[in-house]
Amino acid sequence: MQPTGEPGERETEDGATRAGETLEQGLVQALVAFRWLALAWMTAVVVVSRRDLAHPGWAVALIALTLAVTIAQTVAAQRRDLRMVRHLVLYAELPVGVLLVALDGTIYAIDQSNSFGSPWPLAGVMAAGALFGRRAGVLAGLAIGAARLVSDLTGPGLGDRWLSLVSTTVLFVMAGWASGELYRRLADAEEKISLARARDEIARTLHDGVLQTLAVIQRRSSDGELVELARRQEHELREYLYGAAPEPADLGAELHRVARRATEIHGLRVDVVVADDVPALSADQRRALAGAIGECLTNAAKHGRAGRATVYAEPADGNGVFCSVKDDGQGFDTAVVAEGSGLTRSVRGRVEELGGRVEIDGRPGRGTEVSLRLPSS
Repeated sequence: MQPTGEPGERETEDGATRAGETLEQGLVQALVAFRWLALAWMTAVVVVSRRDLAHPGWAVALIALTLAVTIAQTVAAQRRDLRMVRHLVLYAELPVGVLLVALDGTIYAIDQSNSFGSPWPLAGVMAAGALFGRRAGVLAGLAIGAARLVSDLTGPGLGDRWLSLVSTTVLFVMAGWASGELYRRLADAEEKISLARARDEIARTLHDGVLQTLAVIQRRSSDGELVELARRQEHELREYLYGAAPEPADLGAELHRVARRATEIHGLRVDVVVADDVPALSADQRRALAGAIGECLTNAAKHGRAGRATVYAEPADGNGVFCSVKDDGQGFDTAVVAEGSGLTRSVRGRVEELGGRVEIDGRPGRGTEVSLRLPSS
């Protein structure tokens, strides 16, 4: 049983959405600070190298453009308007960044080794990678690299700039890809943390409400079927909330697990005896045998009205494993067991599919014993 819990599911989904938005907001705020620092650097470079400018008016116009975009992004960040931030990145910031780099060579009258505008476009490339994915970040980096090529071809003193061109392109491409990858990993981690917190909150709510109610029903109800149902629901709900135990690695541990489950769900006291020299079985064989024995215990409690059962496992004659399940219930006439019942369908089906066989010995008023033989792997 797994609770449908639609409100809980919506809560976990909303938590994951809020976590993603919080991460994006933090990234947007960090990029705003980077843009202002890059703009200050660009302005300082223009002031210091103003005598080397062939087109100072162009430089001032570009600074004005970057200032306008930076202000717009700052306003969008303060309003927490991520849609506006994305639109500005696509339709304003990246085009202005490309223009900055492309006109860099034309603005200077002499060969200038340092670009006055190159730091500022990095924010747009990183924003593209983080907000639109790694592929978008790489494409934005390539666009800046192409703009740098235009700048080198149109600027004075072209010379041998291929190494610088390649370095710039690689830098921007790596920045776009890395920002996208980093954001993806951080978003995944944030989502897992958010879902875990929401799950813990749901678990606390159910523990304080539903599980306590099921426990009260088990203690106070005189209806046997209702008590059994409450016990089963409590067990399965706890398993769903807190996780199932790891699968046992040997037959003895598997049988003890099945016995505990029968006790928790049905109130059946089960003794498990496993010989030391039981041969090893494959995982599929262990699961099949444990499932069959679990069905035997369920039948003993539900239909046989048994209070106690014994599970015994030892090496079979020749090779393989012999198991028996004996209970102190009311028993039944094996001659009238219907085909398709739990014993014939579930128990026989599980064992015979793996080459084993099942024998049932039951008498009215004297309990039931089920013998299972399974060849070893």
